[in-house]
Amino acid sequence: MAAEDLILDMLKDAGMLTDAQIVKARDDVGVRASTVLEVLVLTGIVAEKELVTCLTEHFGMEAFNISDHALAPEVLQLVPADFARANKIVPVRCGAGVLTIAMTNPMDVETLDNLNVVLAKNEKTKGLMSETVIAGPSDIQNALDLYYRGEQMAAAVDEASGGDYDSALKNIGEITSGKEGVDEAPIIRFVSAVITQAYRTRASDIHIEPLEKRIRIRYRIDGELVEMESPPKRLQGSILSRIKIMSGMNIAERRVPQDGRIKFTVDKITLDLRVSALPGTHGESVVMRILDKTSLLLGLVELGFLEQDETTFRKLIAMPNGVLLVTGPTGSGKTTTLYGCLNFLNKPDVKLITVEDPVEYMLSGINQVMVNEEINLTFGNALRAILRQAPNIIMVGEIRDTITAEIATQAAMTGHLVFSTLHTNDAPSAITRLIDMGVKPFLVASAVMGVMAQRLVRTICKKCKEECTPDPQLVRTLQLDPEEVKKKTWYHGRGCDNCNNTGYRGRKGIFELMVVNDEIRHLIYQCTPANIIRATARKAGMRSLRDDGLAKAERGITTLEEVLANTVTDVD
Repeated sequence: MAAEDLILDMLKDAGMLTDAQIVKARDDVGVRASTVLEVLVLTGIVAEKELVTCLTEHFGMEAFNISDHALAPEVLQLVPADFARANKIVPVRCGAGVLTIAMTNPMDVETLDNLNVVLAKNEKTKGLMSETVIAGPSDIQNALDLYYRGEQMAAAVDEASGGDYDSALKNIGEITSGKEGVDEAPIIRFVSAVITQAYRTRASDIHIEPLEKRIRIRYRIDGELVEMESPPKRLQGSILSRIKIMSGMNIAERRVPQDGRIKFTVDKITLDLRVSALPGTHGESVVMRILDKTSLLLGLVELGFLEQDETTFRKLIAMPNGVLLVTGPTGSGKTTTLYGCLNFLNKPDVKLITVEDPVEYMLSGINQVMVNEEINLTFGNALRAILRQAPNIIMVGEIRDTITAEIATQAAMTGHLVFSTLHTNDAPSAITRLIDMGVKPFLVASAVMGVMAQRLVRTICKKCKEECTPDPQLVRTLQLDPEEVKKKTWYHGRGCDNCNNTGYRGRKGIFELMVVNDEIRHLIYQCTPANIIRATARKAGMRSLRDDGLAKAERGITTLEEVLANTVTDVD
């Protein structure tokens, strides 16, 4: 957009941007951000506060921090929700015949003209003039998510509930014939609203579960399942059929599990959803995983390391060869960490190849291979072929068997840097796991340079964050010194609209980073148990998952309850 180009030129003249950064940001538009300015703020290239300050000084306009104000519902209703979302604007106040609109780009004259047309068409707003104040892109997005949450979903549920079941099925069948007007079917709009609402509430998964007398819809938000408003049981068949058609599944097959993918656009951003259908007693259970493309934009800082671990981690991934393993249960953010590493290392003079099952995100400048068991393209076979491509860095999605483990360690021995994941509870256990899989101890000791275990903990909502006194029982369970606890300041979230009254918004990683030094290598040669390797690593300075979690609780990032819930097996 020409209006945005003027802002970018202004930022470049102010020394806040380079041409290369602008080009990279343009390539990332559509990956969880719909404008270049949003990408620049999301990736940390331009600080939001500095952007707002620069714009207000240049245009002589008022800066408005939306998060510091409680917006009146009667003001919000003056601008249609769809228009506000599509154009990234928020009505913040109204008085004396003037409606004040917060937006990031005051040069976007087209949006302001369209707004005046919308206001003129409505009897309630006819005669209102509009004025503009400047707010940061993430501030505006947070306000849109907070104040316009759920309107489309509620309307879609009402419409679908009152719709004709047979007509809905007929409309769904017409999709395959390519007939026009299908998008107007209530069931189709309902499924679209389910996906849209999931994205806007930051959900990572959508669970559609047929029960005996009802169909349950739940979103996984910040790792916790939250039940949403559900349609009547009689619409179950048409809803599941619509999802299966969208994801390319066989609509007639209900006896075996199926997998598919959906591409869906919300607020000018293209989402990629991985869909799984599993036959159950009362119908097929469907789970849609929203693949969070934000991880493609992450650098190492955004992963959530504390200073010491970040320095150590940077040294490990700067090594010319070796294996770096990331461990943890499913959903602990391992893939996000690996993509963060690849994003950091992706340079024109480095050849990177990945082998994944499946390839979740297409990464610019990286060669990606997807495993296909049906044609015998396994992790092991793909790795053998990859080594003949002379790569500098290899990422293996997961080490699942002995062959993959052996080839990965041998690749590290022949001068390659290898990243991979493994399912273990802590970092030292990854060593014994590789040996149990059949990899010779001398290979493990020579190839593995570091192992990092990780979990995701919910972060305290910034809008309702307040000081608190930890529960004495919680302090005892965590084996903390009560006197030391009293000397420190602890926080929790009181609960507000911004966080759905949970007290938490977003998640950060906690890490256990073990560097394989000479002493640990000697223990690996001797096939020493994991608990002894762990004790040795702790003496060398390794911070456990619980230690890292407690350090982040002290800094007000998370709570002691979250640390306990995610490190229950973390004992010395």
